[in-house]
Amino acid sequence: MGEPFTYESYLDRYGQLTYRVVGTSMLPLLRQKTDLFIAAPKTDVRLKVGDVALFFRAPDRYILHRVIAVDAQGYTMLGDNCIHPETNVRDADVLAVMTGFVRNGKAHSTNERGYRLYASVWLHTRRVRVLWLRLRGAAARAFRTVFPKRT
Repeated sequence: MGEPFTYESYLDRYGQLTYRVVGTSMLPLLRQKTDLFIAAPKTDVRLKVGDVALFFRAPDRYILHRVIAVDAQGYTMLGDNCIHPETNVRDADVLAVMTGFVRNGKAHSTNERGYRLYASVWLHTRRVRVLWLRLRGAAARAFRTVFPKRT
């Protein structure tokens, strides 16, 4: 029957992981159910701000988010479409680092100039984007309060 699939076992066996994006936390970079992300196992080299990493959160969540801060204890991660960061992510929690993605059948590397520009802009506008997402969420909640769905 074999051992059950885990990201860890797959990375150990094949040395790289290409997987369909599940969730919307990395929008607009990665689109759910249509794009693929490509990741290589994490090495002993510490992650840097801007890297996108696959990490594990107990009890059973695997998360792909961008590093927004690095300190001696670990990392703070945030999805490109999120407002709440994941704090205290340790090196031991990180399984892999995204090296590319596939959109519309075309592979893109995280070394490409266009990707590096996107990541830089995304990092430098994070506070404004988080504020925008919070305001948009508050407006949507207010709208639903004033205009509830009819059943």
